[in-house]
Amino acid sequence: MTATTLTFHERLLPGPGGWLGTVGLGVIAAIALWPVHVPAAVVAGLVVCVGSAVALAVTSPVVEVSDGVLRAGSARIPVALLGSAQALDGAAMRHELGPGLDARAYVCLRAWARTGVRVPLDDAADPTPYWLVSTRRPELLVQALGS
Repeated sequence: MTATTLTFHERLLPGPGGWLGTVGLGVIAAIALWPVHVPAAVVAGLVVCVGSAVALAVTSPVVEVSDGVLRAGSARIPVALLGSAQALDGAAMRHELGPGLDARAYVCLRAWARTGVRVPLDDAADPTPYWLVSTRRPELLVQALGS
């Protein structure tokens, strides 16, 4: 059995606004059912709130560098096939997602993580020019890709 060398790990969970949105959905469900049956409204509100929170957590992608592989969401690529990564602040990330975006790029984006990393590919067989990955800790991800 081999040990896994983990150098970076982040699950892109929503910020406080996203979690408050799940509470809001639960309140809306409860209000909609309140005139019909109060206990059912409370139960429905709780079920919607918990269900949407679980859905947010389960669908949040993982960005990870371990054992020489970059994983962003469901995609994986060996670090050896990557060029020099560039950390992006909020303004640079907006540019990369707007006028600077190449349609062939792989994008792992979550709107609540406003910073990210741009990683060019050094693989002639892959038509993808670069990966654009959301992360709240771009400097640490760049460091992990360089090590």
